[in-house]
Amino acid sequence: MINLFNTRIENLAIHRVGNKNKGEHLLTSDNTTPLDDEMHSLLKEYFLKSFRSKEEAYYSFTHEDDLEFHEMYAYAKAIFSTPASLLENSKKMAKHLYQQSDHPHIRSGEIYICYFDNVMVDNNKTDAIGIFKSEIKQEFLQFEEGESDLKMILQQGVNLNKLDKGAIIFNVEEEVGYKILSVDSNRYDAKYWLESFLGVDVFEDENFFTKKYLKFCQDFAKDVVLPAEDKKEEVMFMNRAVNHFAKNDTFEESAFLNETLDNPDLIPEFKNYKVDQGAKHSIEDVSSFPISNTAVSAARKGIKSVINLDTHVQIKMDFTNPDSADKFIEKGWDEEKQMYYYLVYFNREEKK
Repeated sequence: MINLFNTRIENLAIHRVGNKNKGEHLLTSDNTTPLDDEMHSLLKEYFLKSFRSKEEAYYSFTHEDDLEFHEMYAYAKAIFSTPASLLENSKKMAKHLYQQSDHPHIRSGEIYICYFDNVMVDNNKTDAIGIFKSEIKQEFLQFEEGESDLKMILQQGVNLNKLDKGAIIFNVEEEVGYKILSVDSNRYDAKYWLESFLGVDVFEDENFFTKKYLKFCQDFAKDVVLPAEDKKEEVMFMNRAVNHFAKNDTFEESAFLNETLDNPDLIPEFKNYKVDQGAKHSIEDVSSFPISNTAVSAARKGIKSVINLDTHVQIKMDFTNPDSADKFIEKGWDEEKQMYYYLVYFNREEKK
């Protein structure tokens, strides 16, 4: 969990990075940019707004040989070691970005590199480096007042309500490439920003494994439980799976299977499915890990707990009280109508 409320921009360098393929140039500033209180407030909101509502899926710097050969990792490490070196290392970062800006679709723009203080990550105070890029310019009107009229002037500038690209490198987990968050409003060139420039991969923490394992369970429910049982059992399996994650701090696969799979014949099916599909979800060798409550809450919102019938009737299951469906819903077959049915027991209709 991150908290950026009391974060301050302690130092800021701004450079302009053109498209190398189009012959546009790189302009690096010789001085950092001073900020008064008003500008600090505006830029802090511009830089950090997109990260406050972002689901926390961390990245980290990665290199096939050794992190010490990773350019961006080295620049970040130098800044954290000596914050006064921000300007010098920000120029190196801008040059590195310019070298990667060789595809015709990549837009030129300003790159803002700043040093943040008073950042909270997992309830611990640390510092961070912010790297942000503005690409899309918007037209706006300025007015010049004359003696008897107003002169209208059309100009272009950066919209401070929407950040185009950004990354925050938190000064934690240095030995494995730091924890990094990234946003990108222009998805068409995401590979350029994440892979070519930042050189990051997903940070495998409790959030990563919780999210991946629950997505794997969804696929298992659809591909195995539904064909073997029925729609109700598919929904109920995911119901039990999410609730198991919600009430435990640590995941243990054996305990999970015993609690969530009512049909013991499905346990070996689960293990076989994991052998076949585990690599796809990055959990092939994972059987225990700390559980992330944030990832569980996000997964719960995305899992459908509804049985849709071809008679245009929906039955909504309750994830909060998973025993209700087992106790009060029965499925059967009507010989006369030659149709399946669900029998629902209740005492009264709730008024909401």
